[in-house]
Amino acid sequence: MQLPPRVIPANEYRRMRWKNGAGWTREIHAEPSAERWDWRLSIAEIEQDAPFSAFPGVDRELVLLSGNGLRLRFADGEAHDLLPPHQRLRFAGERALTGELLEGRTEDFNLMWRRDAVQAELWHRPLVGTMVVFVDPGSTWVLHLLSGRARIDGDHALGWLAQGDTALFTAGGMRTRYPVEGGGEALLIRIDPVVDTAAQ
Repeated sequence: MQLPPRVIPANEYRRMRWKNGAGWTREIHAEPSAERWDWRLSIAEIEQDAPFSAFPGVDRELVLLSGNGLRLRFADGEAHDLLPPHQRLRFAGERALTGELLEGRTEDFNLMWRRDAVQAELWHRPLVGTMVVFVDPGSTWVLHLLSGRARIDGDHALGWLAQGDTALFTAGGMRTRYPVEGGGEALLIRIDPVVDTAAQ
């Protein structure tokens, strides 16, 4: 079933416990469902040093949204600091790690996808004037507004986004154009199904 294009306001995100119970997250969207997803968007609320949940078969990308920084300390000894304004890291969900706060609580954008089902790319982009997103059939694009205000116009007008809102862009049987007008900063994500080369 084709995911409909829409704007998800920040006040509609669903707050829930982490899988391991060590923290809280606000789920933006899970596709196709929260119970069995191929990809998922959420915002982790980290208020104390805590182990991350393990997600076998899943790749992740974490982006610092707010706070003074988060250290991702992996069990194998590797460590990465996510520093303001919006540093990010991609890593495998199987890897054991602990999130360590550098100075106070953080909020972190969390993109997760099952690597045998979809592939995902994430970019941090300034939004100045008009940006056009072209979506091919089968693809899903996501725009999460980090700051500012934006409007999605054109044939598939979705209305306004405020800071913290998220838009999902999809196409029907043909390539679809989504003009985004406004100012600020955004995370832009492209999600595509994995192609089964053995079946070709």
